[in-house]
Amino acid sequence: MPRKLAAGNWKMNGSVAQLSELSGLGHADIDVLICPPATLIAVAANAAETGLMIGAQDCHAAASGAHTGDISTAMLAEAGATHVIVGHSERRADHAETDDQVRAKAEAITAQGLIAIICIGETLAQREAGETLSILDAQLSASTPDNATAANTVIAYEPVWAIGTGLTANTDQIGEVHSHLRAHLTERFGADAADIRLLYGGSVKAANATEIFAVPDVDGALVGGASLTAKDFRPIVDALAAS
Repeated sequence: MPRKLAAGNWKMNGSVAQLSELSGLGHADIDVLICPPATLIAVAANAAETGLMIGAQDCHAAASGAHTGDISTAMLAEAGATHVIVGHSERRADHAETDDQVRAKAEAITAQGLIAIICIGETLAQREAGETLSILDAQLSASTPDNATAANTVIAYEPVWAIGTGLTANTDQIGEVHSHLRAHLTERFGADAADIRLLYGGSVKAANATEIFAVPDVDGALVGGASLTAKDFRPIVDALAAS
């Protein structure tokens, strides 16, 4: 069984002072990851206690070059990042990122020896049109590199309509999607795909974490707002460890 993963995405929030919230988040039995803004990665990595990893929220696919404002995977690794989130719906929407761009970034991440957390998810209109599984199949196929393994890749299912809205997919919806994603990965990568971790993201909080983590093929969570404070994130970490 792969180690479960509780990952926190701070998005464009946080400060050096707020890194005090990382104290006590490390866990011996599961992987715990915080992805702060790029300005905080090195400081956070230097301060992180045992059992807590620090990641990044995005990267550029190129190793170097004239890409003002971008950050390469080598730079992130040097700063102390172990994971990089790519393909988050906010990047896809705000920056018009395509599946091909996400795949190129994921390839750069794994080539650097880091772990790619590849995000996929449908909009409310797509779900209401009955297109959820076909949309996810297309995103997963095009965004995931051919060299994806349990050691270098994590898939995060985040229904766009449930991110930061307070809405959460019900357990039947989560179960249907995660079972489908597992089957998709197994068909493409074989039996080893059973160990590729599948995270659920979308308004995960202490009140619903235990119920979500009881769903088969949910190997953890990608958490947004509830990861900003230890008070809110620690109960999610503990619920995952107990699941």
